Parts: sequence; C-alpha cells; structure tokens
Amino acid sequence: MPGVRRRPVFLVVFACLLAPAAAAAVPAAEAPLAPRLEQALAVPGAASMSTAGLAVDLRTGTVVFGQNAASPLAPASTEKLAVTYSLLAALGPDFRIDTDVLGDGVLDRTTWRGNLVLKGYGDPTLSSPALGRLAAQVRAAGITRVTGSVVGDESFFDSVRTAPGWKASFYGDESPPLSALSVDRGMYRGVMATEPALAAARLFGQALRSSGVAVAGSPRTGVAAAADVPLATVASPPLARIVTMMDRDSDNFTAELLLKELGALDGRRGTTAAGAGAVRELLANIDVPLAGVRIVDGSGLSLLDRLTVQALVAILEASWLDPDIRPTLVSALPVAGVSGTLETRMRKAPARGNVIAKTGTTDEASALAGYVRGRYVFAVLQNGHPVSTTSARTAQDRFATLLASQ
Repeated sequence: MPGVRRRPVFLVVFACLLAPAAAAAVPAAEAPLAPRLEQALAVPGAASMSTAGLAVDLRTGTVVFGQNAASPLAPASTEKLAVTYSLLAALGPDFRIDTDVLGDGVLDRTTWRGNLVLKGYGDPTLSSPALGRLAAQVRAAGITRVTGSVVGDESFFDSVRTAPGWKASFYGDESPPLSALSVDRGMYRGVMATEPALAAARLFGQALRSSGVAVAGSPRTGVAAAADVPLATVASPPLARIVTMMDRDSDNFTAELLLKELGALDGRRGTTAAGAGAVRELLANIDVPLAGVRIVDGSGLSLLDRLTVQALVAILEASWLDPDIRPTLVSALPVAGVSGTLETRMRKAPARGNVIAKTGTTDEASALAGYVRGRYVFAVLQNGHPVSTTSARTAQDRFATLLASQ
C-alpha cells in the first residue's frame, strides 16, 4: 500500500514453534513458568491439538511459552486485531469518513431544480442526528424546495450484505446488512432495513422536511455523477474512536465496513476481498508470518478465517513498538475486570486492570490476545466442534492471570 512504511518486528520465534506441537520447548530459564502455562491451558472441551498459545517477553523478544504456535486456527474476533493494525497503519488515528450531499441540478432562487444525492463512504457511525446536520446545511445554502428526489448512493462499496463464509444466521443476528450508506446501523422505524441506502434516503427526506426543505419526489437509490455539486458534508468521529467501539465491544458491523473502507481506499471498489487483500499486504510489510493465515472477513465470523498465535503476537508486538499505533490500539482493547468484553472476567488481582486483550467467541472458536502489565504479549486460540466457551475462557483467564503474577 503506498505511503505505508515498513516496520521491523522483533519477535523471536524459535524453530520449534514452526511446527505444531503439544508443548514447544522453552529455554531452561523459563522452565518453571512454561509448565504452569501449559497446565493453565489444559481444560476439558478444548483438545490440546486444537489449542494454541504463545507468550513473549516484550522487553527481550524471548518466547516464554509456545504451543502449536504455527497452527492455523479459526480466530473468532481476534481477527479484528489484524484489521485494527491495518487501519491505523494505512489511515492513522485521526482519519474520518465523510458523508456528502450532492446536488444533481441547478439552484433557482430558493428552489433546487433536480435531485439531492446522499452519498455514503462507509461511516459505520452515521446517525439520524448527522442527517439533521446535513439537512440544516442544505437549508443554510438557501434551499427551501427540491423538485426532484432524495437519492441514496451506496456505490462506494459493493452491495453485498454479508461476508464470505458467514452462516446464514449471522445476517441480522451478528450484523445488519453491509452498505456504504447505512444510517442508525440500518434500522428504519425500529426494523432492520434490507435496503439500507433507500432507508437512508427516506430518513434524509424526513430530516430535510424538519429543516424547512420540501421535497417533491419519492426517495430512491442511485449513483451520483462527477458533475454533481457539493452542498453539505458531515464527518465521522476520528478512526481512533471508531476502532475503540469496534474492539472494546467486538462490533462486527463496524469491522466489516472498515475492512471494505481499506479496500476502497486502496484504489479499488470497497469489497470485502479488496479489504482482506489490503490487510494481508500491510501485515506482510511488517514481516508477520503469514503461512496458513487466511483473512476472509473483518469480524472473524467467517468459517474460512484462519490465524496463528504467532501471527497475532507479531501484530500485537509491532503495534506496541510503533509510537503512532500503540496508544490507540492499547486504549481500544478491553481491560480485565473493567471494560468491554472483559468487564466480567478476571475481576481480581493480579489480572484486574493489568490484562488488556481482544476476546473472540463463536461456536467453533474461543480466543484471547493482548498484553499483560506492559511486559508480556500473548495469544491463545482454541477450536472445537463446538468448543466449550466456559472451559476455554477458564483456560485463557488462568493463562493471562499467571502472566500477570510474574
């Protein structure tokens, strides 16, 4: 990706970690800790061959524990760490996503003779109040009447509503329909809209009327022309705030729209495949080991996704070592016993407040990856058909708590 600088990764991965093993060898100096970490991961309902764990000392790059570190496993929502790193590396924490109103026609005194096009660029936070601000800008431009229609333009992304490898139940249950123009997360009059751009056009028409702008035509969808006139714009919160929302509460809709954003900004149309390709390229730029890694969607819901714990640790370590990325990524992660998806886990010392990590949970995967006291970086992936969520979380919490006690 142009403009993205290459960053070294100082992760030390021993040769013994390059092939799956029940428990990789560790230096003699770490022998007392390593067996306890291995024991922490041993729980019913999570087979050892489908359980991977890796812990690295951030100060020295030394591997203090490794088990199946190169095994490709379903990552669940720890997939969002790859997306978070890629977004911050490519766009920076201050990046914002615009939503525009464009005029297709001409202004005749206070009448706009033509259509108003509401064009979205993938803002997952776009809301009805933001449409109100857009409508106020249109009215402030002197427009009180529109002879045409409000047109919803979602063409910045494709119109595919889900991602590859999703179960049918994920549509609606795990994420509303994906669209470059989606207001209030695709909800319209309390119901999920199957045509988000059309729902957005209707909502904007209502906002215009509330601002004193009458619209003659019925809302519809379409595509803005290059010659259309800019009339109004609103910007999303900065990317730093959006990825915090995505990671802290593991928001799948946001992750998928941001993945398409990466694809679109790489000079292609905003598709899931283009975004996944951009993520893979950005990870390769920092020497993340990609053998066996498959980035298929942004949320980790896809049954086709695969990550390794050594890839996750490499991403986290590179983020820690990068002063432009570290503050945002670290503050975005849930804190044990305090916030997000870790609020009710590890609520006692020494883990409480000292473990900051991304969780991941599906029927087939349970995961935890992050930092401990600024000393260790770690990742745990557990797969099963199904995996026991209770047992897996017990293992993860024991593993992280043991690191916090050091």
